Amino acid sequence: MLGVPLGVHLMRFQKILLPLSMLFVIAPFFATPESGFLGNVLAQQKEQEPSADIGALLKAAEKGDAKAQLNLGAMYAEGKGVNQDYAEAVKWYRKAADQGDAVAQCNLGVMYEAGRGVAQDYAEAAKWYRKAADQDFAGGQLNIGAMYDEGKGVNQDYAEAVKWYRKAADQDFAVAQCNLGVMYYKGHGVIQDYAKAVKWYRKAADQGDAVAQHALGMMYSEGQGVAQDYAKAVKWYRKAAEQGDAEAQCGLGVRYLKGQGVAQDYAEAVKWYREAAEQGNASGQFNLGLMYRDGKGITQDYVQAHMWLNLSAAGFIGKEQEQAASLREEIGKKMTPQQIAEAQRLAKEWKPKRAR
Repeated sequence: MLGVPLGVHLMRFQKILLPLSMLFVIAPFFATPESGFLGNVLAQQKEQEPSADIGALLKAAEKGDAKAQLNLGAMYAEGKGVNQDYAEAVKWYRKAADQGDAVAQCNLGVMYEAGRGVAQDYAEAAKWYRKAADQDFAGGQLNIGAMYDEGKGVNQDYAEAVKWYRKAADQDFAVAQCNLGVMYYKGHGVIQDYAKAVKWYRKAADQGDAVAQHALGMMYSEGQGVAQDYAKAVKWYRKAAEQGDAEAQCGLGVRYLKGQGVAQDYAEAVKWYREAAEQGNASGQFNLGLMYRDGKGITQDYVQAHMWLNLSAAGFIGKEQEQAASLREEIGKKMTPQQIAEAQRLAKEWKPKRAR
């Protein structure tokens, strides 16, 4: 079995699952669930210094100032300026939420969905997301849309998910624009339409959304909704890859391996496969294992090949898992018992790294 390099043909959803504070500027950060839906996607926050110290903030919060309550809740949730305390965060979010603060309502929903400071309760999370969404808060609209998409706390309803994603997308919320693109790509809640998927991916990608950039690269690579154009695919893969998106890093590596949209460069393929592999991306690990096996772009090394294929087999399911395991066993036939033991030790001790 030769093994064919794997790209990642995956359309991912996103949602906010970290509290938002008025002290923070919200920008998206992405995770990569492989089956069906979104998993725990976070919101990266760029910190700005609070204008008041904790004592002044506490006094204002105790007097009923909703924004102070929100910010105090966010500080407890994040452990900024105080010891992290989810229960205390929930307490202050609830006070602000009960006064109608949409950000606090969304944050309280996050706490219920994640089970932080309260028992996990998807129905309660959906309740608070809806309250925020009904005030036209894009974060709440995104998250209630995601609940309908997953069927968490509500009956699964793709059309309802689309409705809420569109409301947030129309506010130029990049994460929602990307999610709406996924709905058009899959034909969930709307008639499948690759051109409209491209439209929404592009809107999000132009705002720097790495998941959307990767998706747009895939559309150009596959010629879905746009004319096939490997050079443009590479352009968008690179933008996402440079933000640390493992799927895009793997896709970029495949383009370098095949010389599609770029000059063929095995060493550059190895570089991007490694970036993805070190984050725990099974396709990146598989492809890196093949490069070590074949000595392409790197010195042939069966120990490293065995290790990476072993890791990819653990990360895959189904036929891809079988393929990785089969290739690992084929390589093992060319290795000494000591080399196999070393490869197994390296795989056991390996830990994923965060994107750089």
